[in-house]
Amino acid sequence: MKPNSILTLVFLFLAVFSKAQMDDKFYQPHKTMKPFEMKISDSVKFPVEDNIITAFIAKPKQKEIKKTIFFFHGAAGNVTTYQFMTKPLVDAGYQVVMIDFRGYGRSTGRPTHKNVAEDGQKFFDELMKRPDIKNTKVYFYGASLGTQIAAHLAKDNASKISGLILDCPMASFTDIAAHFSPQYRDMILQTLISPYSAKEDVKALGQLPVLVIHAKDDQTIPYEQGKLVFDNTSSAAKIFIESKGDHIEGIINNKEEILKAIEHL
Repeated sequence: MKPNSILTLVFLFLAVFSKAQMDDKFYQPHKTMKPFEMKISDSVKFPVEDNIITAFIAKPKQKEIKKTIFFFHGAAGNVTTYQFMTKPLVDAGYQVVMIDFRGYGRSTGRPTHKNVAEDGQKFFDELMKRPDIKNTKVYFYGASLGTQIAAHLAKDNASKISGLILDCPMASFTDIAAHFSPQYRDMILQTLISPYSAKEDVKALGQLPVLVIHAKDDQTIPYEQGKLVFDNTSSAAKIFIESKGDHIEGIINNKEEILKAIEHL
């Protein structure tokens, strides 16, 4: 979630007074797809209500797949925007499923917290029927805003996956809204209730291995929120990497350290 897009969260504070449905202000989907920088082995379309959700599956060059990673991207762009994060995973031997929720890329409709959660579960259930996925170890990887849905789905599917990766997580939708408008902080924390939040969902993961990545110099989501999510994680099998650079730049500046942690997760 980049600063220019996350500033729209300020409008959420109007919702506190008007009680309007404003959760879609967290999402800034882009329809324009960039060229893929890796080989896409398959594209998947899944109908939900009157809309279509799309995903792309990238397989590594080697026949033996280390793990399957479901990647949930941030607030802006679409799956092609985050190839700087997904391509290193594919190059390292992982099969990566890149999902565009409603409104993003070739998916239709409009995203909300509710339908993102529901669609994510349906899509996961559907893809887990595929032999090339269900016969591998499966991990969820959430980046920025995507950490909320990754943590939520991990809580609901902890027995079906092998690990969770949270890259620059916000503590909750409420916490990030309060951070960006400190003058209304108390009112926001008392009134704006997150439908789900990483800081709470990670308490119910049991002993599921978890990797949290966050930079102290993150200018979008405070480092303290990532640490809170990590501290709240129930599992003893958890790793924290203090990355270098700005928001979700760990895979650029700490690539080897992160890939090594994912391999051992």
